[in-house]
Amino acid sequence: MKLFRIAAALVVAFATAGSVHAASNDDYLTIQLKDGPVVIELLPDVAPKHVAQIKELAKKGEYDNVAFHRVIDGFMAQTGDVQYGDMNDGYDPKLAGTGGSSLPDLPAEFSGVPFERGTIGMARAQDPNSANSQFFIMFAEGGFLNGQYTVVGKVVAGMEYVDKIKRGQGGNGEVSDPDRMIKVTVGRN
Repeated sequence: MKLFRIAAALVVAFATAGSVHAASNDDYLTIQLKDGPVVIELLPDVAPKHVAQIKELAKKGEYDNVAFHRVIDGFMAQTGDVQYGDMNDGYDPKLAGTGGSSLPDLPAEFSGVPFERGTIGMARAQDPNSANSQFFIMFAEGGFLNGQYTVVGKVVAGMEYVDKIKRGQGGNGEVSDPDRMIKVTVGRN
Protein backbone atom coordinates (compact mmCIF):
# COMPACT_ATOMS: atom_id res chain seq x y z
CA MET A 1 0.00 0.00 0.00
CA LYS A 2 2.84 2.37 0.88
CA LEU A 3 4.46 1.71 -2.53
CA PHE A 4 1.16 2.54 -4.22
CA ARG A 5 0.94 5.92 -2.42
CA ILE A 6 4.52 6.79 -3.42
CA ALA A 7 3.83 5.85 -7.05
CA ALA A 8 0.62 7.89 -7.07
CA ALA A 9 2.41 10.91 -5.59
CA LEU A 10 5.11 10.67 -8.27
CA VAL A 11 2.51 10.52 -11.04
CA VAL A 12 0.80 13.64 -9.69
CA ALA A 13 4.14 15.43 -9.30
CA PHE A 14 5.23 14.68 -12.87
CA ALA A 15 1.81 15.50 -14.31
CA THR A 16 1.74 18.95 -12.72
CA ALA A 17 5.43 19.80 -13.12
CA GLY A 18 5.10 20.52 -16.83
CA SER A 19 2.07 22.76 -16.40
CA VAL A 20 3.39 24.95 -13.62
CA HIS A 21 4.99 28.18 -14.81
CA ALA A 22 6.82 30.09 -12.14
CA ALA A 23 7.15 33.65 -13.34
CA SER A 24 10.43 35.37 -12.56
CA ASN A 25 10.42 38.87 -11.07
CA ASP A 26 11.34 40.12 -14.56
CA ASP A 27 7.94 38.88 -15.79
CA TYR A 28 6.04 41.44 -13.70
CA LEU A 29 5.26 45.08 -14.28
CA THR A 30 4.34 47.46 -11.45
CA ILE A 31 2.29 50.55 -12.29
CA GLN A 32 2.04 53.18 -9.59
CA LEU A 33 -1.37 54.87 -9.75
CA LYS A 34 -2.63 57.75 -7.60
CA ASP A 35 -4.42 55.30 -5.29
CA GLY A 36 -1.76 52.56 -5.13
CA PRO A 37 0.36 50.05 -7.04
CA VAL A 38 -0.95 47.65 -9.67
CA VAL A 39 1.07 44.50 -10.28
CA ILE A 40 0.77 42.83 -13.68
CA GLU A 41 2.06 39.36 -14.46
CA LEU A 42 3.36 39.53 -18.02
CA LEU A 43 2.93 36.49 -20.29
CA PRO A 44 6.12 36.09 -22.35
CA ASP A 45 5.11 32.54 -23.34
CA VAL A 46 1.92 33.93 -24.92
CA ALA A 47 3.18 37.16 -26.53
CA PRO A 48 7.00 37.27 -26.42
CA LYS A 49 7.51 40.23 -28.80
CA HIS A 50 4.87 42.40 -27.17
CA VAL A 51 6.09 41.63 -23.64
CA ALA A 52 9.70 42.39 -24.64
CA GLN A 53 8.64 45.76 -26.09
CA ILE A 54 6.60 46.72 -23.01
CA LYS A 55 9.51 45.83 -20.74
CA GLU A 56 11.95 47.82 -22.88
CA LEU A 57 9.71 50.91 -22.77
CA ALA A 58 9.18 50.55 -19.01
CA LYS A 59 12.92 50.19 -18.33
CA LYS A 60 13.55 53.41 -20.29
CA GLY A 61 10.91 55.25 -18.24
CA GLU A 62 8.77 55.86 -21.33
CA TYR A 63 5.52 54.93 -19.56
CA ASP A 64 6.05 57.27 -16.61
CA ASN A 65 3.36 60.01 -16.41
CA VAL A 66 1.43 58.65 -19.40
CA ALA A 67 -2.32 59.37 -19.33
CA PHE A 68 -5.22 56.96 -19.29
CA HIS A 69 -6.64 58.77 -22.31
CA ARG A 70 -9.59 56.45 -22.99
CA VAL A 71 -11.56 54.90 -20.12
CA ILE A 72 -14.95 53.29 -20.62
CA ASP A 73 -16.90 52.25 -17.53
CA GLY A 74 -17.64 48.52 -17.52
CA PHE A 75 -15.15 47.91 -20.33
CA MET A 76 -11.51 49.04 -20.08
CA ALA A 77 -8.90 51.72 -19.33
CA GLN A 78 -6.45 52.49 -22.16
CA THR A 79 -2.99 54.05 -21.76
CA GLY A 80 0.54 53.77 -23.11
CA ASP A 81 0.72 56.47 -25.78
CA VAL A 82 4.30 57.51 -25.01
CA GLN A 83 4.35 59.91 -27.98
CA TYR A 84 1.36 62.14 -27.12
CA GLY A 85 0.25 60.90 -23.70
CA ASP A 86 3.16 61.92 -21.44
CA MET A 87 1.51 64.46 -19.12
CA ASN A 88 4.90 65.95 -18.16
CA ASP A 89 6.41 66.12 -21.64
CA GLY A 90 4.44 66.66 -24.83
CA TYR A 91 0.92 65.78 -23.68
CA ASP A 92 -1.63 66.59 -26.36
CA PRO A 93 -5.19 65.66 -25.43
CA LYS A 94 -6.32 65.93 -29.06
CA LEU A 95 -3.68 63.43 -30.23
CA ALA A 96 -3.42 61.15 -27.17
CA GLY A 97 -4.31 57.67 -28.34
CA THR A 98 -2.99 58.15 -31.88
CA GLY A 99 0.72 57.80 -31.13
CA GLY A 100 3.13 55.06 -30.26
CA SER A 101 6.82 54.95 -29.49
CA SER A 102 10.10 55.12 -31.40
CA LEU A 103 10.08 51.30 -31.54
CA PRO A 104 8.53 49.44 -34.50
CA ASP A 105 4.95 48.20 -34.63
CA LEU A 106 4.54 44.53 -33.77
CA PRO A 107 3.00 41.58 -35.60
CA ALA A 108 -0.10 40.23 -33.84
CA GLU A 109 0.44 37.44 -31.31
CA PHE A 110 -3.14 36.26 -30.91
CA SER A 111 -3.73 33.41 -28.47
CA GLY A 112 -6.43 31.42 -26.75
CA VAL A 113 -6.07 33.47 -23.56
CA PRO A 114 -9.50 35.05 -22.95
CA PHE A 115 -10.22 38.69 -22.17
CA GLU A 116 -11.47 38.68 -18.59
CA ARG A 117 -11.51 41.21 -15.77
CA GLY A 118 -7.88 42.27 -15.19
CA THR A 119 -6.57 41.07 -18.57
CA ILE A 120 -4.02 43.36 -20.26
CA GLY A 121 -4.38 43.65 -24.04
CA MET A 122 -2.46 45.58 -26.65
CA ALA A 123 -4.28 48.44 -28.35
CA ARG A 124 -3.91 48.69 -32.11
CA ALA A 125 -5.30 50.38 -35.20
CA GLN A 126 -7.45 48.50 -37.70
CA ASP A 127 -4.38 46.61 -38.95
CA PRO A 128 -3.86 43.63 -36.58
CA ASN A 129 -0.08 44.13 -36.92
CA SER A 130 -0.06 47.73 -35.68
CA ALA A 131 0.31 47.40 -31.87
CA ASN A 132 3.19 49.44 -30.52
CA SER A 133 3.12 50.85 -26.97
CA GLN A 134 -0.52 51.32 -26.03
CA PHE A 135 -2.36 48.79 -23.90
CA PHE A 136 -5.60 48.46 -21.99
CA ILE A 137 -6.75 46.90 -18.72
CA MET A 138 -10.13 45.19 -18.70
CA PHE A 139 -12.69 46.21 -16.06
CA ALA A 140 -14.90 43.28 -17.03
CA GLU A 141 -15.06 40.24 -19.31
CA GLY A 142 -14.78 41.08 -23.02
CA GLY A 143 -15.12 37.82 -24.96
CA PHE A 144 -15.77 39.72 -28.19
CA LEU A 145 -12.05 40.71 -28.13
CA ASN A 146 -10.83 37.09 -27.95
CA GLY A 147 -8.55 36.27 -30.87
CA GLN A 148 -8.72 39.88 -32.11
CA TYR A 149 -6.20 41.57 -29.81
CA THR A 150 -2.92 40.37 -28.29
CA VAL A 151 -3.06 39.46 -24.59
CA VAL A 152 0.16 40.40 -22.77
CA GLY A 153 -0.66 39.93 -19.09
CA LYS A 154 -3.07 40.02 -16.19
CA VAL A 155 -3.45 42.07 -13.03
CA VAL A 156 -2.44 39.97 -10.01
CA ALA A 157 -2.62 42.71 -7.35
CA GLY A 158 -4.15 46.18 -7.14
CA MET A 159 -7.24 45.77 -9.32
CA GLU A 160 -9.09 47.89 -6.73
CA TYR A 161 -6.82 50.79 -7.79
CA VAL A 162 -7.57 50.18 -11.48
CA ASP A 163 -11.27 50.41 -10.60
CA LYS A 164 -10.66 53.98 -9.32
CA ILE A 165 -9.22 55.31 -12.61
CA LYS A 166 -11.19 58.35 -13.79
CA ARG A 167 -13.78 57.41 -16.41
CA GLY A 168 -14.20 59.21 -19.70
CA GLN A 169 -17.28 60.86 -21.12
CA GLY A 170 -18.94 60.13 -24.42
CA GLY A 171 -19.06 57.00 -26.54
CA ASN A 172 -15.32 56.73 -27.09
CA GLY A 173 -14.40 57.24 -23.43
CA GLU A 174 -12.20 60.33 -23.91
CA VAL A 175 -11.01 61.61 -20.55
CA SER A 176 -10.55 65.28 -19.67
CA ASP A 177 -7.90 65.84 -16.99
CA PRO A 178 -7.07 62.11 -17.00
CA ASP A 179 -5.39 59.95 -14.41
CA ARG A 180 -1.90 58.75 -15.28
CA MET A 181 0.60 55.99 -14.72
CA ILE A 182 2.85 57.83 -12.27
CA LYS A 183 5.74 55.35 -12.50
CA VAL A 184 6.06 52.02 -14.34
CA THR A 185 8.78 49.56 -13.44
CA VAL A 186 9.70 46.00 -14.39
CA GLY A 187 9.36 43.65 -11.43
CA ARG A 188 7.15 43.36 -8.36
CA ASN A 189 8.01 46.56 -6.51
